[in-house]
Amino acid sequence: MNAIRQTALLNKRELENATPPSASWHADYRDTAWVYVGGLPLDLSEGDVITIFSQFGSPTHLNLIRDKESGKSKGFAFLKYEDQRSCDLAVDNLGGADVLGRLLRVDHTRYKRKDGEGEDDFRIDMLTFKDDGDDEDPMRHYLVQQKREQASA
Repeated sequence: MNAIRQTALLNKRELENATPPSASWHADYRDTAWVYVGGLPLDLSEGDVITIFSQFGSPTHLNLIRDKESGKSKGFAFLKYEDQRSCDLAVDNLGGADVLGRLLRVDHTRYKRKDGEGEDDFRIDMLTFKDDGDDEDPMRHYLVQQKREQASA
């Protein structure tokens, strides 16, 4: 049985048994806000991954693993959320999701930095993505302003 089906089965059992959050398998990962993302289409950019995963919270760090020589994506990444509870939502809702014909594998992880890697090496600057979005969306201007205020605080 593959990891996606195992996760779905665990979640189904927890729902059927009305397992409280404190006894959930997710509770083993309360100390980390990182998720592993596998099965990414190779042509997705960091912005694409952020767009997909921001449905469930605010990503703060993204390490899209790339080939050192070619710079092309290897199809997996590590993403950190601002709030750990967003990890539970992403694991439960995006694990097994079809993105451009590929099934995503999303799971909790304890990310370990490589030697020489700084805490902020993969920090996401949401202001760099401010031009993404629909100019006609009335909420866009409000959200951009809100992000600017958070960044300056």
